[in-house]
Amino acid sequence: MNELSPKVQNQIAQFQQLQQQLQAVLNQKFQMDAQLKEMQRTTEELGKSPEDVVIYKSIGSLLIRAENKESVLKEIEEDKETMEIRVKTLERQEKSLKDRYQVLQDQLNKALSAGAGTAPIAPMGRSPGE
Repeated sequence: MNELSPKVQNQIAQFQQLQQQLQAVLNQKFQMDAQLKEMQRTTEELGKSPEDVVIYKSIGSLLIRAENKESVLKEIEEDKETMEIRVKTLERQEKSLKDRYQVLQDQLNKALSAGAGTAPIAPMGRSPGE
C-alpha cells in the first residue's frame, strides 16, 4: 500500500478537525433551540396567568420573588431575542463549516481515488457505498 503524502495527511487532519467543529456547532445550536422552546412555553404559561400571580425566578442557586409578571415577561423576551441572535450566528457558522467540509471532502476523494483506489469518503452521516 502506498503511503499518503504529507499534503493528504494534512487534509485528513483538517477534515477531522472540521467534523469536530461542525459537531460542536450543531450541539450548541440544538441546546439553544431547546432553551428557546422552553422560553416560549414559559411566556405562554405566564400569559395565561392572572396579573397578580406570585412568580419566583431563579438567580444562581436561589429562587427570588419577582416584582411582577410584566417584568418577568420582559426579561424573558430580552433573553429570547439574545438567544435567537446566537442561533442565527450558529446557523451561519454551520453553513460555512458545511461548505468547507464539502470542498475538503471532494479534494480528499480526488486525492485518495488517484492513489490506491480506496473507497471515497462518505458524506456526513452516511457510510461509503450508500
